[in-house]
Amino acid sequence: MRDFIKQYSKNKSAVVGVIIVIVLLIFAIFAPWIASHLPYEQSLADRLLPPMWEEGGVSAHLLGTDEFGRDMFTRIIYGARISLMVGAVSVGVSLTFGLVMGLMAGFYGGKVDLFIMRIVDIMLSIPAILLAIVIVSILGPSLINAMIAIGIVGIPTYARVVRASVLSEREKEYVIASRINGSSNTRLMFKVILPNAATPIIVQSTMGFASAVLEAAGLSFLGLGAQPPTPEWGAMLSDSLQFIMTAPWMIFYPGLAIFFTVLGFNLMGDGLMDVLDPKLKDK
Repeated sequence: MRDFIKQYSKNKSAVVGVIIVIVLLIFAIFAPWIASHLPYEQSLADRLLPPMWEEGGVSAHLLGTDEFGRDMFTRIIYGARISLMVGAVSVGVSLTFGLVMGLMAGFYGGKVDLFIMRIVDIMLSIPAILLAIVIVSILGPSLINAMIAIGIVGIPTYARVVRASVLSEREKEYVIASRINGSSNTRLMFKVILPNAATPIIVQSTMGFASAVLEAAGLSFLGLGAQPPTPEWGAMLSDSLQFIMTAPWMIFYPGLAIFFTVLGFNLMGDGLMDVLDPKLKDK
């Protein structure tokens, strides 16, 4: 762990990514204590107020208000909770199914590999966002269905990553020795090969978290994800389009939140790749 922290801290951009993710986690966990208002609290008398401070430095509406007088700072903070939930659920769905498919394809090979990878190729032939839109259109627009759709769309990527890792490990001496000692196929896949093929899976999961947040925001922007009045960043962007000239802060701050969240997880994933990949570690 000390070597890991030492190697990771050498990558300054990766450290910046970790800091961004930590700040996001703090906002999400302590949202009720950090926020100055309630996320659904409306005040038509305060609608479309610009960012302002009260006398004495006490925040009134730090990032302004929306068309219903709801505090933008509060809604963005609570939106962090939704973004983290979307990332966790979507990556969980993708990783669970992609892991099983990749392990079976890489370990058994032959017809099993051919069948699974043809399914993966068919899914990859359709643009990810288009496939997600089709799935949500079938299931119905909602945040839960959007998370399921994003999870399904991500399965092929994880399946290919896991398969490639298994193919590079299955013929190594420690796997052959374990097979000679009588290990079952299930044990070989999950307890022998998988732990030694975990590095690219961890990196892909981190990157996939960022992609899931971005795709969820895109679906919500199109009206297929989170529904009003849920404080989700993509939905907030969609609601603010008609006020882009009169209240530009409504579109600026949710977009900034999406940008920094995606940037943070991508930088953190790059840092993990540099540290966990032995080939890069020697450079």
